[in-house]
Amino acid sequence: MSKSVGTAVQRHRVSRRLRHVARAMLGDLDVSDRVVIRALPGSRDALSARLESELRVALKHTRITAGAGS
Repeated sequence: MSKSVGTAVQRHRVSRRLRHVARAMLGDLDVSDRVVIRALPGSRDALSARLESELRVALKHTRITAGAGS
């Protein structure tokens, strides 16, 4: 995680929250899916509900984009 997210403590906190949010979405993924989550500086202050919402939108967007290219 980039140092632009904050101090080591803040980065670790964001990492834990993102891991928790992503774990809830594992059932929505295909076994062949590979996902990289990049935390931006604003994620430091975002609520977990917002992180989850934005991650769901991003996953939905990638499915639509991947489907259009097929």
